[in-house]
Amino acid sequence: MKKYVSTIAIIAALYVGWGQLNAPHGVFGTSTTATNEAISSAFGSQTSGVQVTGQGVVTRVLSDDGDGGRHQRFIVRLESGQTLLVAHNIDLAPRLTSLETGDLVEFNGVYEWNSKGGVIHWTHRDPSGQHRPGWLKHNGEIYQ
Repeated sequence: MKKYVSTIAIIAALYVGWGQLNAPHGVFGTSTTATNEAISSAFGSQTSGVQVTGQGVVTRVLSDDGDGGRHQRFIVRLESGQTLLVAHNIDLAPRLTSLETGDLVEFNGVYEWNSKGGVIHWTHRDPSGQHRPGWLKHNGEIYQ
């Protein structure tokens, strides 16, 4: 019986820890400045493939990209002034509904460098479980 209780306690602890790793920005008090600095640093060093968390204001809503997997696309401006293209796979995650210019969007995904500021993608769960899940948060709703 003690082994059974210990096993359940370990599973519960792992479940809580996994939830904290994948929790949306702000839930555990992460500073926006610190998270956006990681993006700024990756841009400055022209680094790609970095898992980042941040937030920005939507400056432009673009048409969907239908080449390959379908992606909802929009531009956000960080507090620093840097802009990012967000490419959110809507074949694997729900579309952000009612997204408009001026909206605040929080994100967790992979940063890819380009000369215009960069791209954020992998803002969803990986169906094969091989990649760390990302997410978007808009109007209090989480999309992944």
